[in-house]
Amino acid sequence: MEQKKDKGLSGYIRLFLERRFNLHLDKANEEEVVASIRSNTVFVGSSLWILIFAIFIASIGLNVNSTAVIIGAMLISPLMGPIIGIGLGIGTNDFALVRQGGRNLLIAALISIATSTLYFYITPLHDAQSELLARTTPTIWDVFIAFLGGLAGAIAVTRKEKTNVIPGVAIATALMPPLCTAGFGLASGNLLFFAGALYLFFINSLFICISTYLIVRFLKFSKKHFEDRLTEKRVSRYILVSVLVTIIPSIYLAYGIVQKSIFENNAQRFVREVFNSQKTQVVNKNFKYSNHSREIDLLLIGEEIPAPRIDSIRAKLSTYKLAGTKLLVRQGLDARSKIDFSQIKASIMEDVFARDSTQRKVKSIKSARPDLSADMREEIHALFPNIKSYSIEEAVFHMTDSVKRDTVMQFTGRAEGKILASDKVKLGNWLKAKTGKRNIVLFAD
Repeated sequence: MEQKKDKGLSGYIRLFLERRFNLHLDKANEEEVVASIRSNTVFVGSSLWILIFAIFIASIGLNVNSTAVIIGAMLISPLMGPIIGIGLGIGTNDFALVRQGGRNLLIAALISIATSTLYFYITPLHDAQSELLARTTPTIWDVFIAFLGGLAGAIAVTRKEKTNVIPGVAIATALMPPLCTAGFGLASGNLLFFAGALYLFFINSLFICISTYLIVRFLKFSKKHFEDRLTEKRVSRYILVSVLVTIIPSIYLAYGIVQKSIFENNAQRFVREVFNSQKTQVVNKNFKYSNHSREIDLLLIGEEIPAPRIDSIRAKLSTYKLAGTKLLVRQGLDARSKIDFSQIKASIMEDVFARDSTQRKVKSIKSARPDLSADMREEIHALFPNIKSYSIEEAVFHMTDSVKRDTVMQFTGRAEGKILASDKVKLGNWLKAKTGKRNIVLFAD
């Protein structure tokens, strides 16, 4: 009887989960989905002009460091179409769709890079702002965002009712800003920016494509069949090669990004915890990671750290899982040629603001306390000779049944022998008169 009850409960839970998470319930007609995706993979006429305008808008947003403008450009951008088309083509054995999506994605990328390069070449603003710099170095989070965003986008395009998921995916995965950043790299002659931005665009495109393929296969979309068996085998072979060429590098790239992210997190913690002296300040830090070498390059100002101390710091690298990492410390004369005064200024200003904030807090605390002068100590000793030590400060009491709070003066004293109740009353009245505070809490024994 108990076994039947357990089976009934597990069956109910299974039925509940199947009904709640069933992707087949509101699935659109398969032919309509394929036709819609196929039409969005082509860049001709209006789609091409919209892409160009979106690129200009995104380039301006990156140039003036405006997040709102960049988001607007990503909403306009039609770059998601070819990528989803490639994933659908791989999932349905449609090599023609894969080829069409790949060709149009390449055309769109080339036009985007050319357009952004033209803009950044003629603009009078040539500084790399934070929004632009953020698109030069991909991290493991970009992989997760692209993969999860691709899953959400693939599910959205297969629904009967269209929602705002696709625009949201376009914003989250950020396909357009990396292409604009690549254009900035070409216009400014910075090949590292160009390579890093293209790397990010490739990662985003790759994992959106893989996500689409997984959703298509999960929903069991019909695969394309050919009358000629030889043609079908050849197309299947092409598809398999395309999938392998896509997935194998993605696994390698994802692994490399994970390792780099772990290294940078450990390096940040190492610098923050080890180089925390008030007499020496780290004004610039640079972390270099590759498959063959890892390096932490630091620029210090202030009191020089002696060589034996630096050697002992290097010995701590293994503690932070940085064994084999080269630690390069520039200070004194060695640092002069490497000093970037804008970085020093930013670092000093940050330190000044932090100290100013701390001083204000200390000042406000001190101003809230009573005057613990020698006269007050002498008066306590004269009036209450059995009290040998004491502390007096303001305390904030928070109410448990409301958001209200009350500030009271708290006196804690230690005495020889027992303090009489009458003496406590006398002490409380004296403190009220001395401090001008009406709320006094006594802890005297």
